[in-house]
Amino acid sequence: MIVEAVVIVFIAIASVSYCLLTWYRRPSSSPPGPRGIPILGNALFLRKDPHVTLRDWGRKYGKVMSVRIGRKDWVVINDYESLHQAFVKELVKFAGHPDTPVLKGFSDGYHGILFADYGPLWLSQRKFAISTLRRFEVGKRNVETNCLDELSYLTDFIRLQNGQAFDMTDLLHKATANIICHGVFGKRFEYEDSTFCKLLDLLKLFVDKDISEWFQAGILFPPLRHIPPVSTSCDLMLKARQDILDITENIVDDHKNTFKKEVMRDFIDCFLKEMKSGKEHFTHKQLLHVVSDLFMAGAHTTTNTLRWYLHCFLHYPEVQNKLRKEIFAVIGPPSQINMSHLPNMPYINAFIQECNRFYTLLPLIFHQTSEDAKLCGFFIPKKTGVLANIWSIHNDPNYFEEPHKFNPERFIDERGNFVSSKYVIPFNIGGRKCLGERLARMELFLFLVTIVQNFEVLPDPEATALPDTSPVFEFPVLAAPSFKIVAQEL
Repeated sequence: MIVEAVVIVFIAIASVSYCLLTWYRRPSSSPPGPRGIPILGNALFLRKDPHVTLRDWGRKYGKVMSVRIGRKDWVVINDYESLHQAFVKELVKFAGHPDTPVLKGFSDGYHGILFADYGPLWLSQRKFAISTLRRFEVGKRNVETNCLDELSYLTDFIRLQNGQAFDMTDLLHKATANIICHGVFGKRFEYEDSTFCKLLDLLKLFVDKDISEWFQAGILFPPLRHIPPVSTSCDLMLKARQDILDITENIVDDHKNTFKKEVMRDFIDCFLKEMKSGKEHFTHKQLLHVVSDLFMAGAHTTTNTLRWYLHCFLHYPEVQNKLRKEIFAVIGPPSQINMSHLPNMPYINAFIQECNRFYTLLPLIFHQTSEDAKLCGFFIPKKTGVLANIWSIHNDPNYFEEPHKFNPERFIDERGNFVSSKYVIPFNIGGRKCLGERLARMELFLFLVTIVQNFEVLPDPEATALPDTSPVFEFPVLAAPSFKIVAQEL
């Protein structure tokens, strides 16, 4: 009995030792980095402010490091030069998207564009989406007109507040969503339309702090997918996605019933034309997911960027005054703005760029290697998850002096000209950069100028303090905490 017990203990110790040795051992050609604890890796250490934690680890292990989350190693890139090498110079090798059960279920087998891996489907859909969005959204006078028309609705609703404090989030969400609806659905919705309100309510689930936080945990650590509260959050997300797809299908069916190949009214019509021609990858299911991707991504990100603008006005009222001074000098208080004014407004440009840097909306970008690659001398195997830490780049003192300070003047030279920075990359870089970047930039400029031109944004007089400066992580964005403003008409 004693001998048997000794053998059992020896085997147990040997097994544990072997598992620990295997867990902490890594190939010499791999990037260094923390392994965490067996089975979980670093999953428990990344729930709160993962972008900050990854930046801090990068200071110890290097700008390119390997972080184990669960049983999977992720390569994390914390600096611009390495990111440019990977996403631009080695575009094809780093253009994949992580393969996880949660995202596979969310996209019904990686349909759409956002979650599709690098390959023929993604390439064809991205090429089509870019060309079609440019046709209907960007670079066309009617798009600018649509934005300005939507802004007239927005300003009318703001005036209805009669100088009382209110949270502007819902109004911004409706206005930015409607601009996407113009190009994708071929129509705008009244703000109280039941279908429109249901769509926006469904989108709110995706930005619920607790739900989105656990949903991200399910992406990074798949075994948690079946354990509450991760399983509950994932199920809620999947249900909301399906509800959005159902609403989208009704709109698509209406388009099919009224389709005329001679007249392309919007994105859906263009896609239906490709479907009818029998082109590969242009299917009914793919259309539903592409349209849903465009709607979900565009409305949420633009709304939160504009909320950060308002948040900034409360904390830096002198900035709002400088913006208004330039607007009045270039355009005047009663005149309508257009995109031709933008090059003549250096402070507006500097403000937008500094907000993109200081209030980094998308702190982490998920990619995956589509083939074996090398980066900074390290070997990165095919299908390795890659995390681009955009927040780390935007807060790198090697690129920005005193990055923790909000300072639009950092992008104004001694002659008063705007200086663009390649290190400010809110829309990502390379082949998977944001499809709607040009439209988003148009929206942000027109919305910003219209609000400052017509209103002075002031704090809620009943609030005991200014809104918190700490962002709320609502996967995948860093959102401003809830706050109210007073919009005093000029």
